[in-house]
Amino acid sequence: MRLRIGIDYTSALRQGAGIGRYTRQLVDALLKLDAEEEFVIWAAVAGIPDAATRLALLSEHSNVRTVSVPVSERALTILWHRLCCTLPVEWFTGPVDILHSPDFALPPARKARTIVTVHDLSFMRVPDCFEPSLKSYLMQVVPESVRRAHVVLADSIATQRDVVELLGVDEARVKVVYAGVDHAFARVTDPQALEAVRQRYSLPKRFVLGLGTLQPRKNFETLIEAFARILRGAQTGLGLVIAGQPGWMHEGIFRKVEKLGLGDSVRFPGYVAEGDLPALYSLADVFAFPSLYEGFGLPPIEAMACGTPVVTSSVSSLPEVVDGAALLVEPMDEDGLAAAINRLLDGSPLRQGLIARGFSQAARFTWARAAEKLLNVYRQLAG
Repeated sequence: MRLRIGIDYTSALRQGAGIGRYTRQLVDALLKLDAEEEFVIWAAVAGIPDAATRLALLSEHSNVRTVSVPVSERALTILWHRLCCTLPVEWFTGPVDILHSPDFALPPARKARTIVTVHDLSFMRVPDCFEPSLKSYLMQVVPESVRRAHVVLADSIATQRDVVELLGVDEARVKVVYAGVDHAFARVTDPQALEAVRQRYSLPKRFVLGLGTLQPRKNFETLIEAFARILRGAQTGLGLVIAGQPGWMHEGIFRKVEKLGLGDSVRFPGYVAEGDLPALYSLADVFAFPSLYEGFGLPPIEAMACGTPVVTSSVSSLPEVVDGAALLVEPMDEDGLAAAINRLLDGSPLRQGLIARGFSQAARFTWARAAEKLLNVYRQLAG
């Protein structure tokens, strides 16, 4: 019999980066891969202007039915996770065999077998990086969602270990499905395309790139300190670009730039459109990702796919994901981070070797492979 699989697509419509991009690309790959099963793609659409148009594009697949729930994501969060209302999601979707929530929180279900994706447990590993209200919400919702789910998806073996250790889950119930790198992430060599992105975001001629939502876990303050050390050395004419939209507790990032007197040497272009990211990576001399904790860490792999050498942290999932194709440093070691970036700023054999290994490593992660593995998880769960 054909399986009917319900997937919460709300994050894909609401979030440009992060989990939103993960959900969009994973669902796109699933729909390209499978025409045997039926997919019910649902989303809480209130407050999202173009939601109907974007959902309609998914309906072009013959095995897809989309459901627009005419309330906000916040309203459903309050209903299900604050008021603990047991209204099942099937009330919106109709009967489904599998219900997959790719964004930490699992709604109530009547009969469906359930899957929740836990991208990371950073709110438990590095709790000081979270505002109290957000941490309190996650501490309430994630353990309860994991407890109720038949299967928990983790983005890496490191996250699988965290779920087992911190939430007391049987390892057999936690499946690892790596994220993928979209085929659009490749070295951009067209001078006009590169110059267009340089002008669009006011990028310097040479720069170190950091990328991610502006929040404490991304550890941009340490990157700024390391960059100041680089400038005090022999490097001249080098900039630091930190791209990403503001998140929470990010005021210290801007204070750090001011305190160190870096002025225009550090640029904050804000959110960079997904289509511009390959050129942004390609323009950078080095990609630096000193995060304090990652459940997977997609940007280093995307940078590798674009031929940019990477320096990243030696913690959480990052050593597992880069697997020898990047320089690793302790995330709070400002001198070590500065030294690693400096080693990759010239045309040394080390730089060229990491670029070559980076291409090979990035090729291991495809959304088609992720979708194939996830589809197997769905079918195994359905028995």
